[in-house]
Amino acid sequence: MLVLVIYDITDDELRNKVASFLKSKGLKRVQKSAFVGDISYSQMRDVEAGLSILVRGAKANIQIYPLTPASFSQRRIIGAQMDYEAEEYLI
Repeated sequence: MLVLVIYDITDDELRNKVASFLKSKGLKRVQKSAFVGDISYSQMRDVEAGLSILVRGAKANIQIYPLTPASFSQRRIIGAQMDYEAEEYLI
C-alpha cells in the first residue's frame, strides 16, 4: 500500500520525533513535512497507532493518504528537486 503522510506540528521536538518515527518505519521524506512509502496494511496500522501515541494531547495534525501506484507515478514536481535526506533541516 502506497501512502503519503503529511503533518502540521508547531512543536519542534515533537515534529522531529514524528519525522524520526516515520523514517524508522521505512517512509522517505519528500518534503519537510511529508513522507511517502510503500508499506503493508498492517504496517500502516502500526504507523497510525504509533503516531497517535506520539501526538496524544498535542496540537498536531497528521493526515495519511493511500495512493495508487498510477496516481503516484503521475505526480508533478514544480520547482527545485530537493534532497531532504542529504541536508539537515529544522523540521
